[in-house]
Amino acid sequence: MNEEMCVEKMPITDEYLEKMDAYWRAANYLAAAQLYLLDNPLLREPLKKEHIKKKIVGHWGTVPGQNFVYCHMNRAIKKYDLDMVLISGPGHGGNFFVANSYLEGTYSEVYPNVSQDMNGLKKLCKQFSFPGGISSHVAPETPGSINEGGELGYSIAHAFGSVFDNPDLITTCIVGDGEAETGPLATAWHSNKFLNPVTDGAVLPILHLNGYKISNPTIFSRISHDEIESFFHGCGWKPYFVEGNDPMTMHRKMAETLDTVIEEIKEIQREAREEGKTERPFWPMIVLRTPKGWTGPKVVDGKEIEGTFRAHQVPIMMDRPEHLQQLNDWLESYKPEELFDENGRLIPELRALAPKGDHRISANPHANGGKLLRDLRLPDFRDYGVDVPFPGAQDGQDMIELGGFVRDIFKLNEETKNFRIFGPDETMSNRLGKVFEETNRDWNNVLKDNDEFLAKDGRVMDSMLSEHMCEGWLEGYLLTGRHGFFASYEAFIRIVDSMAAQHAKWLKVCSQLPWRQSIASLNLILSSNVWQQDHNGFTHQDPGFLDHIANKKADVVRMYLPPDTNCLLSCFDHCIRSRDYVNVLVTSKHPRPQWLTMEQAVKHCTQGVGIWEWASNDQGEEPDVVIAGCGETPTLEALAAVTILRDNMPDLKIRFINVVDLFKLQSNTQHPHGLSDTDYDALFTKDKPIIFAFHGYPTLIHELTYYRHNRNLQVFGYQEEGTITTPFDMRVQNEIDRYHLVQAVINALPQLGNKGSYLLQKMRDTLVAHKQYISEYGMDLPEVQEWKWHTPDNK
Repeated sequence: MNEEMCVEKMPITDEYLEKMDAYWRAANYLAAAQLYLLDNPLLREPLKKEHIKKKIVGHWGTVPGQNFVYCHMNRAIKKYDLDMVLISGPGHGGNFFVANSYLEGTYSEVYPNVSQDMNGLKKLCKQFSFPGGISSHVAPETPGSINEGGELGYSIAHAFGSVFDNPDLITTCIVGDGEAETGPLATAWHSNKFLNPVTDGAVLPILHLNGYKISNPTIFSRISHDEIESFFHGCGWKPYFVEGNDPMTMHRKMAETLDTVIEEIKEIQREAREEGKTERPFWPMIVLRTPKGWTGPKVVDGKEIEGTFRAHQVPIMMDRPEHLQQLNDWLESYKPEELFDENGRLIPELRALAPKGDHRISANPHANGGKLLRDLRLPDFRDYGVDVPFPGAQDGQDMIELGGFVRDIFKLNEETKNFRIFGPDETMSNRLGKVFEETNRDWNNVLKDNDEFLAKDGRVMDSMLSEHMCEGWLEGYLLTGRHGFFASYEAFIRIVDSMAAQHAKWLKVCSQLPWRQSIASLNLILSSNVWQQDHNGFTHQDPGFLDHIANKKADVVRMYLPPDTNCLLSCFDHCIRSRDYVNVLVTSKHPRPQWLTMEQAVKHCTQGVGIWEWASNDQGEEPDVVIAGCGETPTLEALAAVTILRDNMPDLKIRFINVVDLFKLQSNTQHPHGLSDTDYDALFTKDKPIIFAFHGYPTLIHELTYYRHNRNLQVFGYQEEGTITTPFDMRVQNEIDRYHLVQAVINALPQLGNKGSYLLQKMRDTLVAHKQYISEYGMDLPEVQEWKWHTPDNK
């Protein structure tokens, strides 16, 4: 080992570069073999048609360039004793990462059946993009990966998330030039303004210019060198260019450039950490220009392949007799007989080029973040609760009190620094301002005297107005073994629908991989919700994220709609402690009545759903109707409807139910949190009318309760009606208000006969009065604004 390390630290010799080229050829060979071969993995016998997969699926174009980067990162890791992970941004080409992790030995350690011999090589090739095998992109099954290749645009965001609070980590991020055209990636170049060289690690982006997307040229590949350089300099980077197609020339260029770049990163960090240099640096990056499909077939069927868009996927489709020989010639061009021994293992002098143990990219613990995860120190959430002498006795602002709890999480974890908040410039708007009593916003750019809560060591990541960046940073932070949450406006959480879905899929797959260690859950807080957007209007009214999440795998997703502060604190404490979930919390930030004591809230949230006895009068008897509320505003309106019904129809037997855990409504055969049919029927009855006031779109409740016995269900929720209006008028427009709910109860009970007629008329009259009042005064009726919970005995 010492001799090897000395060789790594010596000047770059032609002999060493030739060995690197051989290692690169081995990686390219295995990547191509994974595309095509079912058998005969090292061509130890003449290649035959039966050795080839019947259906060839995968990508080649980006693979050789990514293998080139991986090979050179191995040298840098050994020379500089680096702690490094590698993120592959291009959407496909996962065979490159699998090939390298196999050559390093990690793949066989994780999957012993894919052994370092001929039998293992055969399995390695067959499984790729094959039924029952592995996907064609870099995926959770790939050792060393933390970035799913199924969707483009988030590689840089994940890379920066991985190095926040990781001062010794360098994350190399290969950015495809097609990927670079996506909105999230284009924005992500500005992440360098949030990197603190004292406490954070470094990101080394490598923009891989191979010229083409699926069938079109890429923008960056067709603009001039000067324009590219100006673009990245304008984004705060110092670009280094490595360009060409001759392998040996490119190896020397890349090795020398990489030495320069690594030493520059280390000098930036040294000056910041030892000399206190605070000026934001221009971090180095590399622009790597290589032919698409480099080293692959040059011409097939009379058409150019290498260096064109035709190299993007499968360069030889194997649908003509001559293709077999062309494939054989291509694979043999890598000279596998020189690279692998008689048993099918990489020869020792090439194995020596790879790092050892956890220094291997594919074995780095940061890429299996659960290995590094430490529990948060948490204060007792009960200490932050509000006093509730009786239901509705006082108003409170749920998110303000949560801010105090989160503030003290920062305080208790100051030493470990493994917790952050992420959100797009909405921390104050979402009423989490108490956190700034303990920490600040992260900002490594120019500061002015009148800035508020900005600092280079801030731990609130909300200074960038991009949901994509905040979500991506958080995912990278979680995947490398830390904790946090993402808080955003409910309507604009939809911007990261796809990102949340990809993360849920990642977690689902990881749950089936015993070697993947548990990570902290992705916690999403949706505030500034649909029911009070009086100055923002229709564009800010969309609760559909719940529908989106509800369709994800039941063992991964959870959704909570706490009705008050104490319930929010209990739910948040549960979520921030959890592992391997996507948790969604829908919260209120406006003054609202407080319903439950802390003791009641803990019991209620633990069960997820329950009868509120103090709001019910069916004790010991069959209810006439079940009124249910799910969400802060629906609960308020449902309780207000109860008071109207009690005042006007005191003999009516009402059972009031509140739902906190939305998945309680689903059967326990469909979701682990679901109620059994017996328990559901005990709460909601088998046949009594259910008037359900729901925070979101009504169809979601119908979907969740589809298999339940009681079909006598009416759901009131958001109906895609809204504008700039009063809070109560939003409810009226969507018919979730107390007056519509009262009408629904009466109409659902035909046995009442004419008993409810006068009350129905009163409700209609009040709704007319409401419209007239807000049109004249621009605010809600006094009886709405001043409403308090009461029973007939304590009016």
